[in-house]
Order: sequence, then C-alpha cells, then structure tokens
Amino acid sequence: MNFFCSWSGGKDSCLSLYKAISQGKIPKFLFTTCIEDGGRSRSHGLSMAILQAQSLSLGIPLVTVNTAWNQYRDNFIAGIRALKRRDPSITLGIFGDIDIDAHAQWEKDVCAESGMNAYLPLWQMERKYVLKEFLDAGFKAMIISVNIAQLNPEKYLGRVIDEMLWEELEAIKIDPCGENGEYHTIVFDGPIFKHALLLERGHIIQHQNYCFLDLKL
Repeated sequence: MNFFCSWSGGKDSCLSLYKAISQGKIPKFLFTTCIEDGGRSRSHGLSMAILQAQSLSLGIPLVTVNTAWNQYRDNFIAGIRALKRRDPSITLGIFGDIDIDAHAQWEKDVCAESGMNAYLPLWQMERKYVLKEFLDAGFKAMIISVNIAQLNPEKYLGRVIDEMLWEELEAIKIDPCGENGEYHTIVFDGPIFKHALLLERGHIIQHQNYCFLDLKL
C-alpha cells in the first residue's frame, strides 16, 4: 500500500513513518503544513531548508502547503487531494497521534474526503513504549519548541531525547511524549536516514506562548 506521511519533522511522525515502512507500506510523499509565507512549518517552526534536508536524507519527496489556522482544514484537504492526483496509487495517510480521539477523527475525516484512509501506527500505544521503540530503533531527536507555561526554554530547548529526559518530565507531571503540545522535536538521525543532519543551534524565538530554537544547517 502506498501512502503519504503527515510530516512534522518530529519524533512521532518519524516513528509512524518508520513503522509503516517496516510493515511493507511504501512512502510516496512527506506532507507538511507551513505558515502563510511558507518560511517555516506550521507547528514545529522548522525552516524549509531543514525540512528539505530531512526529505533528502530520507529519500522521500517533500510537499508543503501554506495555510492560516482558520483555513487549515480546507487547505489540508486541498493539499492531500493534489497528492492523490499526482499519484493515484496513494491509498493511505500516515499520522503520528497516539491517543487524542479528536485528532484521530479529524485525520480520518480529511482522508475520507480525499479518497484515502487514515492510518495511525502509534494509536493507543503506551507512552513509554513509544519513546522506547523510538530510541531502541536508533533515532535521535532534540527539543526545538516548548510551551513556556509548562517548560523552561533555557533548560529544555536543544535537549536530546533520552530516557533521562523522559524520567525528568514524568517527575514534573509533563506528558513525556508531549502529546498535548508541551514540546516539539526534530529528528536528525536514525535508521531510515541516509545521513545525519548536522544542525547549528541559533537564537531562541518567542511566538505567543511558545519558544522555538532557531536551527541552521
């Protein structure tokens, strides 16, 4: 079965991509939503250069769509319908949600309206097993954005994901997977990457209640 992957550049979408490939499914596109001017990804704040570098290392073409939040659903559907027209063999959309029912239903709905099915490889996995599988597979990721109401940017931006971080987040009552938007990550190496991304850490940028670590190649 051929699929597009809803790609944030972070750990959950990456592990979902990996699991789908491991199950014999074939990736055709990475699909990413960006802010209105196309300069950065919509939720994780990754630059187009970094998204393209991930795409190149993974060997999977990247397709992006620019959208405001108030037009997000319509533009997402238009974007994945365009993917289907480019490659009618695509039957699945892969998503990285774990257990938020509203997110899963949204993904099923937009795929159904586009002639595809949604598939969530991480659905209902226990949090600790999501992270364990990610790390055991050999993936490497770092935190690149945090909700400042929940995490200190100076302490957590740039932190590499590992079991120690997991225990630390659990101790302060933060979802270790960041499923509710507590933090976001970028994956920079792993078993499906042809080469690691060499990232240079830049300034911290604040936008509303989030801080982002600006990264350069």
